[in-house]
Amino acid sequence: MDTTGFTLFETAIGPCGVSWGERGIRSIALPDAGVELTRARLARSVVGIGESPVPAQVLDAIDGISALLEGERADLSAVVIDLTAVAAFDRRVTEVARTIDVGETLTYGEVATRIGASSQAREVGQALGRNRFPLVVPCHRVVAADGLGGFSAPGGTETKLRLLAIERRHAPGPMALF
Repeated sequence: MDTTGFTLFETAIGPCGVSWGERGIRSIALPDAGVELTRARLARSVVGIGESPVPAQVLDAIDGISALLEGERADLSAVVIDLTAVAAFDRRVTEVARTIDVGETLTYGEVATRIGASSQAREVGQALGRNRFPLVVPCHRVVAADGLGGFSAPGGTETKLRLLAIERRHAPGPMALF
């Protein structure tokens, strides 16, 4: 991508936003209490960048996100994200989270084990709390071993449950939330 910018777009759960730069998607914003709050939060995360015409690669990402939120089985694994400002540990967590298929979940401990840090489930949760790419990096699919766990996006665990419910229809059998 040779441009930078951000845009908002309507989805089945409300207005979402996406920002992009030369190296890919820079952030994704899930709906806040209103479109102006979502716009303001996204604009704060990409200081110096304004709303812009959307490049084709970003339109593809928007289409995939919208389809997923409509309940379709959308694969977002090809969406290019800009990880230049993401710490090494968080990158490893991101890589594992991106492998979790629609309708499936892993625990924080399982993610920790997969990155070779089995005693760092809490740190995995913290890394996912810093996730700037919700849905593309499906942090909502990572749950606590003894319950749902937290969710740092607007709406908190209620949003996490809503996203899992949307995806549940694609699970091959009954989906365990935790």
